[in-house]
Amino acid sequence: MTAPAPSSRQRWLVPVVVVVLSVTVGAGLLAREVYRRPDRSADESTAASATSSPASSGAPAEAGVVRMTDDAKHHPQAEAVGELLKKYFDAINEKSYSLWLQAVSIKRAAQQSAGEWRAGVKSTRDSDPLVYRIERGAGGSLRVLVAFTSRQEKADAPDFFPETCIKWRLVLPVVQEKPGLKIDTVDPGPTPEHEKC
Repeated sequence: MTAPAPSSRQRWLVPVVVVVLSVTVGAGLLAREVYRRPDRSADESTAASATSSPASSGAPAEAGVVRMTDDAKHHPQAEAVGELLKKYFDAINEKSYSLWLQAVSIKRAAQQSAGEWRAGVKSTRDSDPLVYRIERGAGGSLRVLVAFTSRQEKADAPDFFPETCIKWRLVLPVVQEKPGLKIDTVDPGPTPEHEKC
């Protein structure tokens, strides 16, 4: 015995339910973005940054091109942070200590002589920088959550992770210092997140 054919009302019920659910989910996501609180705790910020998607979804960025998630792009100092990070990574890739000095604070520069700095980056090539989040830090500073890929000779890799290709994810402290933003000394603490490429 075969089942009777569904009525025309039942045939249209499934597509209507799918459309209503899609619109509801879309509206909920939009409302979450519009009404999201600007100041969240560090734990909430880190969790949110892990789910943020890059603003562009193409191939990996060329060295020197700093990408940002939509969340980071909306920060008032996003453009200045992007220019600072570009200068910082260009300095490493070009092995230019003088350019690096323009990107870091006086305090950070005092920690490394030109010789020490060059020895530390001699075979390093950084690429694909992606800023996940920019948030306020203490005393008007910024905390920039950034990921990037570092390639180097195995002998020049960190002692605790001797790999030729490492994906890093860390928070860079950024301070205001004439004539603009500078990357400050990294707080001592646990090793930044890293994994083999």
